[in-house]
Amino acid sequence: MRSAPSPTADLSARTADAAGSHALGVRRMFDRISPTYDTLNHLLSFGIDRRWRDRVLSLLAEHAGPLPWLDSCAGTLDLSAAMQSRWPDQPLCAVDFARDMLLAGRSKLRPPARTLVCDAMRLPFPAGRFAAVTCGFGMRNLSDPQLGVAEAYRVLEPGGRFVVLEFFRPTRLSTRLFHAVYARWLLPLVGRWVSGDGEGYGYLSRSMRGFLSRAEFERELSAAGFRDVRGIDLTLGVASIVWGVK
Repeated sequence: MRSAPSPTADLSARTADAAGSHALGVRRMFDRISPTYDTLNHLLSFGIDRRWRDRVLSLLAEHAGPLPWLDSCAGTLDLSAAMQSRWPDQPLCAVDFARDMLLAGRSKLRPPARTLVCDAMRLPFPAGRFAAVTCGFGMRNLSDPQLGVAEAYRVLEPGGRFVVLEFFRPTRLSTRLFHAVYARWLLPLVGRWVSGDGEGYGYLSRSMRGFLSRAEFERELSAAGFRDVRGIDLTLGVASIVWGVK
């Protein structure tokens, strides 16, 4: 398993071989932990993750309509299910490159929503297909996050919104201290206890430390062409939402 890049790494500078190894390792890891992923998410977040997803929904309301939405890196479909619960008739496609994650959450969705196994860096959709694109806790797992941002931009219609809920690299002292205890120690320990896979949850810890900060990710969206890029911190900066408009 490859560790995530260092905080100062240029995420666009990975070789093709390194990127391929990273993607394969991450996909296998998520397939391994898929049976216990939901249980650990709610346990380790004390249920606060549901409120985080509600904040994402508030940014989507004006984009409901006939054109479909895309939930990228959808995992076990918690965010997709929350979207469908709020807007039952909204066309929705949920995608992830880890098949077992989608299978673990498939009972949460019903038609007209559909799921598809595919890579967020190579989306099999035409340009301008979606009114909104979301990504919940998935951007930091991409071998090339810049390509993931570019693909989100491509498949959005003009005026469409891209909303990302993520654990960005902490910059506040208080949040760095929290991550030092929670992400480096508690997350792998509880992950090993519940799922038997301490290495998988060790990766999740490293991926938080090695990803972009919120401010850096906002600049990535602006560089990709998004306008009106904004971000907010949630729960003392533990998680954040960043969004932009095509």
